[in-house]
Amino acid sequence: MTYDVVIIGAGAAGLMCAIEAGKRGRSVAVLERNDAAGKKIRISGGGRCNFTNIYTAPENFISGNPNFHKSALARFTPDDFIRIVRQHRISYHEKKLGQLFCDGTSQQIVNMLLKECAEARVEIHVGSSVSEIQKDKTFVLVSNLGQFECRSLVIASGGLSIPKMGATDFGYKVARRFGIRVTEVRPGLVPLTLGGDDGQALGDLSGVSLDASVVWGRVSFRENILFTHRGLSGPAILQISSYWKAGDPIMIDPKQQPRRFIQKWRELYGTKPLSEWTLVPSGTEGYAKAEVTVGGIDTRELSSKTMEVRSVPGLYFIGEVVDVTGHLGGFNFQWAWASGFVAGQYV
Repeated sequence: MTYDVVIIGAGAAGLMCAIEAGKRGRSVAVLERNDAAGKKIRISGGGRCNFTNIYTAPENFISGNPNFHKSALARFTPDDFIRIVRQHRISYHEKKLGQLFCDGTSQQIVNMLLKECAEARVEIHVGSSVSEIQKDKTFVLVSNLGQFECRSLVIASGGLSIPKMGATDFGYKVARRFGIRVTEVRPGLVPLTLGGDDGQALGDLSGVSLDASVVWGRVSFRENILFTHRGLSGPAILQISSYWKAGDPIMIDPKQQPRRFIQKWRELYGTKPLSEWTLVPSGTEGYAKAEVTVGGIDTRELSSKTMEVRSVPGLYFIGEVVDVTGHLGGFNFQWAWASGFVAGQYV
């Protein structure tokens, strides 16, 4: 089966790339390991899909190269995606801090993307696993559905987060097969665990939530934190987790004082000021609970204009598999749409 473009991964980035390439008259096949396209989109935002953030800016992303993502984000903005959502008459609302959610379910976003793919004559093959990739003048892919041949190959296979949704290290393996550098990867937007005395004592507060500033180094976030049986979660903790390194302390400055928390504080720390609270997390809850993977394909290997690998013409990496990770609140979706869009203009 011969196509102009083969895209591996029918997630947010892969489907957006397929739509744009198809609109340009390219013959496009999307290969997806799962039994349906857009599975991770479907579970996102508590089933309502936080599909973008209207305040998206380069500072909302973590990358080894803080400039790499600027080009794509400037060329496909939240307004550009909102325009498509409106065309499909999907109603949405701003929850807080620029976060846009569907009024209905996230399946509406999946359906929108699939409809756009159909109109662009994109073929989507689910339940397909690629076992081998060879490159001569073209790329030849060996899969359980047969052989695919293409001039442009796009890897949109995501990171390691949420393995129960089919996440694997496929994209990193492809990179290593072609001698492409991969930065260190770790779970991001993930609850932190507490061990020892802290873990035992604070476990009693499981279910308590409070407004707090959480600081790691020069990075700080102010939002809710949530005590759990295993440690700490909530938006401020998830945000700091993408930066936190094992063994480092974090500082928490509570801005409100629920009674249960104050009682526990006095029991543990007496009259010590709340603003001097420092904890050393024992770890994270890992990829199973992580919303994203921090790190990935080294951006020095890619063109920021096209997402093409500099050393392997015709090979592209987009979305979460690349070393660009957004903050909580719709930013990772906007990176997926933007990186998929720009690659779609060149494949």
